[in-house]
Amino acid sequence: MARRGLFLIYTGNGKGKTTASLGVTLRAIGRGMNVKFLQFIKSPERTYGEALALKKLGVEMEQLGIGFTWTKTPQEHREALTIAWEKAKQALCDPTIDLLVLDELNNALAISKFPIEDVLPLAEVIDAIRNRPAHMHLVVTGRDAKRELMDLADLVSNIDATKHYYEEGIGAVKGLEF
Repeated sequence: MARRGLFLIYTGNGKGKTTASLGVTLRAIGRGMNVKFLQFIKSPERTYGEALALKKLGVEMEQLGIGFTWTKTPQEHREALTIAWEKAKQALCDPTIDLLVLDELNNALAISKFPIEDVLPLAEVIDAIRNRPAHMHLVVTGRDAKRELMDLADLVSNIDATKHYYEEGIGAVKGLEF
């Protein structure tokens, strides 16, 4: 019997959603799977530890965003999301990919400061996920996962924020956040 690809979502306000997807990625690499990792919000203008590590392991990871919504104009974000969604759609159709990670897709879908439905239509996202190759595992991360995606998923983990050193004034730490 052919393996059925599973759809996993890591969401919530706590730290660890991307980290969880990286754990799944490491397991898949260890098992000889072909993995592709796309990040919807992070910008290629910055260096991230996960990108450096995955490159050493031969995994394709792309930062397709331009940073957080308050750092650029809505039009710049919309243009980046258009390109990111096109790349994601291509990946969702690629039968050579065993595990696809769409990191921060939930964050992108939850943007409310400017319109995104025309560049990242939820119905189209759902359709692409449903129609991906049957063997492809999919991981989607980010805060504020849409109910429609959670209903479609095989696993939804909500990562809560119980305590964080940010509350004590400690900023992003190299090797822990980036």
